[in-house]
Amino acid sequence: MNENQLYLEEAIRWKMKFLRKPSMAERMSKGVQSKINARIPAKVHKAITESIKKMVEATLLGSNLTTFDKKTGTLSLREKDELAQKTIAQYQKAAAVEGIGTGAGGIFLGLADFPLLLGIKMKCLFELASIYGYDIKEKEERMFLLYIFQLAFSGEAHRKEIFRMIEHWDTEKREIDWQAFQQEYRDYLDLVKLLQLVPGFGAVVGGTANYKLLGHLGETARHVFHLRLIHETAGY
Repeated sequence: MNENQLYLEEAIRWKMKFLRKPSMAERMSKGVQSKINARIPAKVHKAITESIKKMVEATLLGSNLTTFDKKTGTLSLREKDELAQKTIAQYQKAAAVEGIGTGAGGIFLGLADFPLLLGIKMKCLFELASIYGYDIKEKEERMFLLYIFQLAFSGEAHRKEIFRMIEHWDTEKREIDWQAFQQEYRDYLDLVKLLQLVPGFGAVVGGTANYKLLGHLGETARHVFHLRLIHETAGY
C-alpha cells in the first residue's frame, strides 16, 4: 500500500466519523438554537450577517497579506502533513493563550475573543493551504478555505451539504451564503462562549475551548486537503 492509499484510508475513516449521526444532546441543542433563531427578527439576522461578513473579509485580507508561499512543492505528502501538524499545534497554543487572556477579563474582554479567535483560525487555514501547495492569492482558494471553516463549524444537515460540495469542488463551488455561515458558526460556539464571559471561570473555559476549537478546525482542514490532493494527483 503506497503513501496516497494510506492517507486516503485515514481520510475516509475520518469522514465516516465526522459525518456520523449527531448524539441526542447535539440534536436537542440544535433544536433549541433553531427555535431561538426563528424568533430573531430578519433585520437582526441581516445586521449580524453583515457584521460577521465584514469581520471575516478583514481577517481574510490580513491573512492573505501575511502568508507567504511555503515552497513545499518538492515535499512528499507525508512531509507536508508533518509540517501541517506542527503548524496546527502552534496555532492551538496561540488560540489557548488568547482565550485565557480574554476569558480572565470577564464579559468585556470575553467579547473581544470572537474576532481575535476568528483571525487565528483564518491565519491557520491560510498556512495549511500554502503547506499543501495551494495558492491562497487566488479568490477560489480563499473561498475553498471559507468552506473548510464552515464544514468544521456546522450542524449535521449543513455539514453534509458542504462536504458534498467540497468533494465536487470543480463542478459545484458557489458563493458563500453568509447568513448560513454566521448562523451555523454562532450555534456551534454559543454555549462555550457564553461560559467564557463568566468572571473567574472564563480563563479556564476560554483557553481549553480555543485549544480544542483550533485543533478541530486543523484536523478538518488536514483531511480535506488530503482528499483533494489525492483526488487531483492519483484520481482516487
